[in-house]
Amino acid sequence: MRVGAGDRAAGRFLGSLPFAMMAVIAVTDVLAGPGAGFLPLLSLGPAFASLSSSARRTAWIGLAALALCLALAVYDELIGSRQNFLTLLSIGGVTGAAMLASASREGKERELHDIRTVAEVAQRVLLRPVPRRVGPIHAAVSYTSAAARARIGGDLYEVVTTPGGVRIIVGDVQGKGLDAVETAAVVLAAFREAAFDEPDLPSVVLRLEKALGRQLTGEQFVTAVLVEIASERAKARLLNCGHPPPLLLRADGHAEFADPPDVAPPLGLASMTPVQASPYEIEFGPGDRMLLYTDGVIEARDDRGAFYPLADRSDLLRAHDPQEALDALPHDLVRYVGGPIDDDAAMLLLRRRQ
Repeated sequence: MRVGAGDRAAGRFLGSLPFAMMAVIAVTDVLAGPGAGFLPLLSLGPAFASLSSSARRTAWIGLAALALCLALAVYDELIGSRQNFLTLLSIGGVTGAAMLASASREGKERELHDIRTVAEVAQRVLLRPVPRRVGPIHAAVSYTSAAARARIGGDLYEVVTTPGGVRIIVGDVQGKGLDAVETAAVVLAAFREAAFDEPDLPSVVLRLEKALGRQLTGEQFVTAVLVEIASERAKARLLNCGHPPPLLLRADGHAEFADPPDVAPPLGLASMTPVQASPYEIEFGPGDRMLLYTDGVIEARDDRGAFYPLADRSDLLRAHDPQEALDALPHDLVRYVGGPIDDDAAMLLLRRRQ
């Protein structure tokens, strides 16, 4: 699990909070003098410790609170009094409860870490490395994981070489967690087979729909865009199933989105609407680039709530080497957000060779 600078700072703050709290209470009690009644507040030390400390560390902080209470009781001339006995009893009780809370929290954190680790490993196994040169294109991929507190997503991508050229898919599974990873596995497995076997993109989508029909339940779905690039033609054929349109970067510097002529439903929802996905062609000649991405890119927001302006950042993708160009975009995305992004962001950059 990745830990950012913000998480480390928060951890240091929570770790020092119990000691700071007990120090403030002790100073206040000394300045206020005997009879002020601040000693029971020392139980806040172990109580705050349970937020981030282990059960053992919480116990040591509780013992420190008891020792500090005894020292202050001597100063306030309360040793042996009924008030002091009740104060010590309350600190001990709060320490015991805080230890139980710490142990419970640690167990849940370990369980969550294990689940995230399994999901992340499964995701990495599914998303195989993309070859830098495949058919008539150069390719580069970037996968920016969400913040550690976010759930694992179902972003997917694949590039398959066929006898007629290259077929590509980039998609995003609705939902999060292991279910999303499992659905992504179904889509990728079906695409890897169908990309070789089927004569056109609609037939590939039909195979994906059949595979998902055995997997999805209710109103779950997968948005995806499929691309077919033939070796002998300076064109690309696309089929968009409810996914954000690719960004085209022409060799002459012009940038535009490859919007589909008709709105088609995402994968898994075809049976609920009469509208079917139709392929469409675009010019994709030597030197042209195409960026395929998931909604984690365009739905990222800055501190004012403004979405990431992907089209305005197209100049970042002009470097000759596609991987070098694509490496710049995730860094700019994180800078724009001002920290870790809230959703996974997959990006695939294709450049047609000269």
